[in-house]
Amino acid sequence: MTRLGLVFAGQGAQHPGMGAQLYSSSTAARHLFDQADAILGWPLSRLCFNGPQEELTACAHCQPAIFTTSLAAWAARRETPQDEIPAMTGGLSLGELAAFTAAGVFDFETGLKVVAERGRLMDELCQRTHGAMAAVLGAEPEHVAQIAETHGIDVANYNCPGQLIISGESALLRSACEELAPLAMKIVPLEVAGAYHSRLMRPAGEAFLEYLNSVPMHAPNFPVVHNVTGTEADATSESIRKRLAEQVYSPVRWENCCRVIMQNCDKLLELGPGQVLTGLARRIDRRFPTEATAL
Repeated sequence: MTRLGLVFAGQGAQHPGMGAQLYSSSTAARHLFDQADAILGWPLSRLCFNGPQEELTACAHCQPAIFTTSLAAWAARRETPQDEIPAMTGGLSLGELAAFTAAGVFDFETGLKVVAERGRLMDELCQRTHGAMAAVLGAEPEHVAQIAETHGIDVANYNCPGQLIISGESALLRSACEELAPLAMKIVPLEVAGAYHSRLMRPAGEAFLEYLNSVPMHAPNFPVVHNVTGTEADATSESIRKRLAEQVYSPVRWENCCRVIMQNCDKLLELGPGQVLTGLARRIDRRFPTEATAL
């Protein structure tokens, strides 16, 4: 029996057309897309399948869209009996909520509503701030963290060896990138709506915690790893709420998360649009077996 490590895509993986083939080929996936349309009261499935890209990119749209597409992929996978069991799960940023839903902490409707509220709060804050993000390739993490702190911005993601993301107020980020340029192989500005996983997002995280305090949760059916700590999650509802809220404005320690999953599983299965997590996993350990749905 293969022990699967389920990993769920994060924001940025969205693209028009995602999930369309799932919808036409899987009864279970089609049910989730139809359910999402009814729960949200707007045509999420049409936006996933047809775009436009600009609308799909907004937090309030792309977060529920990626969440639904990712869980539809998992539902479709379970339609066919496999010699495999989910042994551990995690997700990159937004994907962590899909991971908790897959593990049974939320049912689909509750998870979707949680994601929609997270997206709404982040979208509102993005519109009130001037944030930006950039990928820093080939620099030492200690140097990146030190320069980020000096310029009043944050390391948002520790993705894999040689790839970090920095995030913060646009002008401060530009000055940090100028200082980092001689120390990095490459710096790539990211096409995002705001400074995710930075101090600018703290008000959204605090409001998200208030919302989560009223959301019912169950103990996970299998272990989940937290982005904030890079370790297996404490299964108590209080701890899960706290970490999910902190995650909005804290660094995503994805390399650590991925290593923990690899230690406890035989294979990584990436669920959702794109193959970003598969690529990161190969940079962490190229020998470890991976599979991506690549929707």
